[in-house]
Amino acid sequence: MKTPFDAKSLWRERLKPLRRKAASDRPDAAKHTARAFLGAFDPDTDDIVALYYPIRSELDTAPLAEALAERGVNLALPVVERKNAPLVFRRYRPGDALEKGVFGEQVPGDAAPAVRPDIVIVPLLGFRPDGGRLGYGGGYYDRTLQDLRKSGAVTAVGYAFAVQEVDALPVSPLDQRLDWIVTERGAIRCNGD
Repeated sequence: MKTPFDAKSLWRERLKPLRRKAASDRPDAAKHTARAFLGAFDPDTDDIVALYYPIRSELDTAPLAEALAERGVNLALPVVERKNAPLVFRRYRPGDALEKGVFGEQVPGDAAPAVRPDIVIVPLLGFRPDGGRLGYGGGYYDRTLQDLRKSGAVTAVGYAFAVQEVDALPVSPLDQRLDWIVTERGAIRCNGD
């Protein structure tokens, strides 16, 4: 049986090795990206920032988590509780005990309270400066951002290596746009302001 042309799958295969190379070539990128985030955002102690625990060659969020925790900002990590459903965010502090999640990621246990984030740090394989994002194809962040945006304000921040930027990238009507992109080179507001 013939499979239809899938532009997103082709882009994923192109972008995975690019990100792996960036992770190898730029071990300092996480520190610079955290600094760029803090230059663009000033969350206060009432805000909740949802990070991700990196898997594969995703940009490490540990330097950002530590800097935000030092400022007293509330943190959370995503948890896949049900397949094909929005993510649940559970409170997290650097040093908390974590357990293995569905995809091998580290997640807070069920005892950690679920919270609604104000800012969601989103992992990705590629991005466009206008906020188009390509992930792994499971749709978890798209469903999650759509759900959060229905219930109030949330800022979606793509967190990536600068080399993950591309001019063209296929997006569908179901794909949720990012509000900002932060890389080791700086922060980009996606609406063009």
